[in-house]
Amino acid sequence: MKTYLECYPCFLKQALSAARRAGGSEEQQLSVIRETMKILDVLDPGAIPPEIARHVHSLVRKEISSVDPYRDAKKQSTEQALALLPDLRELIDNSSDPMDTAIRLAIAGNIMDLGVMEDFGDLQETINRVLKQPFAIDHTKELISLLETADHLLYLGDNTGETVFDRALIERISIPVTYAVKGSPVLNDATEQDAIEAGLHLVAALLSNGSDAPGTLLELCSGEFKEAYAKAPLVIAKGQGNYESLSNAGEKVFCLLQVKCPVIGEDIGAPAGSIICRRS
Repeated sequence: MKTYLECYPCFLKQALSAARRAGGSEEQQLSVIRETMKILDVLDPGAIPPEIARHVHSLVRKEISSVDPYRDAKKQSTEQALALLPDLRELIDNSSDPMDTAIRLAIAGNIMDLGVMEDFGDLQETINRVLKQPFAIDHTKELISLLETADHLLYLGDNTGETVFDRALIERISIPVTYAVKGSPVLNDATEQDAIEAGLHLVAALLSNGSDAPGTLLELCSGEFKEAYAKAPLVIAKGQGNYESLSNAGEKVFCLLQVKCPVIGEDIGAPAGSIICRRS
């Protein structure tokens, strides 16, 4: 996905939010804003959003000497989602179409995105909406069919807390699953520590992608991850960042997400608030 003009003020907003979450002083916050503007000024206009966001958030961590500005927020998100896990399982078990419900719940969890919003709102309200809402792009039948024939699945995680909703879906998948996480902190994206706290290690093999980009930029990922990606017969890519980086990655990639900003909506062809299961 290309970078739209509307993305630029969003990067500034993200930089300020991350600086504040890291406990930066007003002087440090101002420095982050100024340095972010310099980054935006010199970057190749052909860069995609995860590339730019990677530079911006690396700057914040360096300026304020914070390894993970979102650490407290991520821990709270995981605790909040784990409290809902028994209800998620019950909804799936009691559904007339358990796999469709599990996929919908995984997409519902994608609302837990602190890169787009400061607060993702009422999770239960989002769950109720997504369970009833028609898909704007619906390739779920193709995905479910491939889940029945593939010998394993590579699942690219996105946000912390959302990981618990992913766990509920993975528990319904009969083939072996490798769950990929970020190599180091960026935004509230899940790292290996975050995935373990959500219990993903109990249902999947965990794999670091070796990168700190909020998406999947293959050229920046580790050799181990690139090999796993190349060998995977089927890939689920969660969230907007993975859509931004893998929207044209080929037929084995299915992007599951909620459209949370009008720029993504324009690119994908669906309004904000839509739920998406899209084969790349």
